[in-house]
Order: sequence, then C-alpha cells, then structure tokens
Amino acid sequence: MLPLDKLVEKLNRLKEEGKKIVFTNGCFDILHKGHVAYLQAAKKLGDVLVLGLNSDRSVKALKGPGRPVNNQYDRAFVLASLYSVDFIVIFDEDTPYEILSKIRPHILTKGGDYKLEEVVGSEFAGETILIDFVKGYSTTSLINKLK
Repeated sequence: MLPLDKLVEKLNRLKEEGKKIVFTNGCFDILHKGHVAYLQAAKKLGDVLVLGLNSDRSVKALKGPGRPVNNQYDRAFVLASLYSVDFIVIFDEDTPYEILSKIRPHILTKGGDYKLEEVVGSEFAGETILIDFVKGYSTTSLINKLK
C-alpha cells in the first residue's frame, strides 16, 4: 500500500507509459469466489487495477455494527495477494470520491447491482463499467449462514 500522493505519482507515470488504469472499490470483508471473480473481470479491462478499500470506520457506517469482520489491514493483506490487484488504497470516507478525483482512472468499475448514474466519481473516469456479480455469493449471506 502506498499513501495516496505516492500512488497518484506512480499511476501518472504508468499512464505516461500508455498503461490503462482501472479502479474499483468496496469493503471486501470476507473474501469469497464472487469477490475474486469480480476483481479478475475488472483487471481484464486494463493493465493496472487499483482497489479502493473501505476503512473499518466506513464499513461500519455502510454495513452496521458488527462489521467489518476482518480489519482493514487484514483485508488489504489478503487482497494484495491476488494477482489481479496491483495497488490498494484504504479510504475513510463513505465513498471514494476524493480518491477518484485524484487518480482519474481510464475505467471505473462497480458491481452489477448499481446503475451507471449511481456510481460515485464516474465523472473522473474515462468510462464506467458495471460488472455482474457471481450469483449466490455475498458477504452478508455468508455471515447469515454462519449464524
């Protein structure tokens, strides 16, 4: 993980080299097949995949008490081991708007449960693409199954 300013410098150099930057974000609390398939699909859209990871505080704000199950550093560690993920940046805000305003990726991806007009920060990306989820996989359903 790099601080945001260093990440932006690195991405700008990669853009100058002609690399296509893809950005996605999420909580990725309990990593499962759906997450991995989604990240692989996002990576195929470009050369470099940047993952904006919700901080513990923002996951709690979005998902409620009891979440996240795994802290932000553990989640980042596991996600960094995936070949599809090139860079991870943890953000504490409720949305990655500020990060996107600085990174300005070629492509922004979100899950298929969004509508294009709902994707925060899409004005900073060259293109916004929705990626279908793998049916039957969600962190919430996994947690409910464990209960």
